[in-house]
Amino acid sequence: MRTSLQKGEKILLITHASWTTLIIPVFIALAGCVGSYFIGFTDRYGWIVAILGLLYLLIRYAAWNANIWVVTNFRVIDEVGLLSHFAKESPLDKINNVSYRRIVMGRIFNYGDVEIQTAAEVGATIYVNVTNPKRLQETIVNAQSEYKNWEYGNQARQMASAMDMRGGGGQAASAPQVAAELEKLFELKMKGAISEDEYNRAKARLLNH
Repeated sequence: MRTSLQKGEKILLITHASWTTLIIPVFIALAGCVGSYFIGFTDRYGWIVAILGLLYLLIRYAAWNANIWVVTNFRVIDEVGLLSHFAKESPLDKINNVSYRRIVMGRIFNYGDVEIQTAAEVGATIYVNVTNPKRLQETIVNAQSEYKNWEYGNQARQMASAMDMRGGGGQAASAPQVAAELEKLFELKMKGAISEDEYNRAKARLLNH
């Protein structure tokens, strides 16, 4: 992975395109070796055919290894390019939906396409021939859930800290308890157990306590 990680960011999954994309390069390399055998290894053209076939396989493998999809606890990164480098990022909080599909051969060899729909104007991003697309989809969904929990907790801690600073430090001992209560309120609101007005009233009572 060539993209730099942010502070506190960690890698959850790195995956590649299916190994089946290398079948044709392997056959070309084998054909080059077989062709060189019939031409004759003592003939310089025989060596050239073999070397070209193996070189093609090596380049395609290097490109396969360099083109990756990475899921972190903050974003999904699509990296492509062997000599050049291009990276497209999808922040977890901007992803609206993740789905995958597999054709018959994909079911047999465990590969498929993963579609990520974001809030950006460019619309959906489709990752083609992904190894184990279900694992990628589940990793993104789980990372989104963990990110939301972290975001809510971080907001709660910031509000509790602001409340503590506003009180001149006299309520320092109660800040952790208030943060825990605010986290519970966030969770109840997101689950639909309480309305936005109920959440705001309860939050105001906590912060003014």
